[in-house]
Amino acid sequence: MHNTSPTPARSRRREWLTFLLITVVLFPLLSVMAVGGYGFIVWMLQIVFGPPGHGA
Repeated sequence: MHNTSPTPARSRRREWLTFLLITVVLFPLLSVMAVGGYGFIVWMLQIVFGPPGHGA
C-alpha cells in the first residue's frame, strides 16, 4: 500500500493558497455581488413604485 497523504509542508502550502484564494478573490467578489444585487433590487423597486419621497 502507498501512503497518499500529502507531506506536511505541501499541505501547509495548499492551506495558505486556499486561504489567499478565499480572502483575496472570493470574499471581495461576494461582497461586490451582494452590494450590486441590493442596488439592483432598489433600482427595480424605484422603477415600479417611483422614487422615494413624501406621500402627500
